[in-house]
Amino acid sequence: MIRVRVVDDHALVREGLALILGAQPDIDVLGAHADGAGLLSALDPATDVVLLDLYLPGTDGIEVLHRVRGPKVVMLTTIGRASEIRRALAAGASGFVLKDSTGAELAAAVRAAHEGITAMSPAVAAALRAPAAEGVTPRERDVLLLLGRGLSNRDIAAELGLAERTVKAHVGNLLAKLQVESRTQAALLAEEILGNPAGTVPSG
Repeated sequence: MIRVRVVDDHALVREGLALILGAQPDIDVLGAHADGAGLLSALDPATDVVLLDLYLPGTDGIEVLHRVRGPKVVMLTTIGRASEIRRALAAGASGFVLKDSTGAELAAAVRAAHEGITAMSPAVAAALRAPAAEGVTPRERDVLLLLGRGLSNRDIAAELGLAERTVKAHVGNLLAKLQVESRTQAALLAEEILGNPAGTVPSG
């Protein structure tokens, strides 16, 4: 039996993850915690794997990761930057999965970590491959920048003063040029390709 603890500051996510993993015949969820302090106070030798949110209030997940001793740690996030993925892996994370993963993928990541295998969602692996932005136009770079911030097509259109259908076309072109299958994967590549997804975007 693989004994797991889940850490996420959103109750619905935390409880959902605990239910999904607890339904697996070979996984026992020992506890679900809202923050790093709760996890660290509850950790004991019985814990095999921790599923740890990358973004936590107060102390972020990677800082908590540095303080975890013993269990394997799989990092969890909605959208992770390639630089953060590498930072987490360098800090000792045993895997990195996205919150849009299926229950089967989450369980597989926990099992892999327990066996000493680095587990990554396909989108995370794509981010680490980070191809160069060859052939990406300046406007597509603007769109990619905002994708990296997690904006929807509608919000990107409003930000750039474009029609939503034009943004949709740009996103389609980006997926083809970056050789990825989803906007989530493209967003994961934004920082590696553009260098500063927190930077400003020209209007018009």
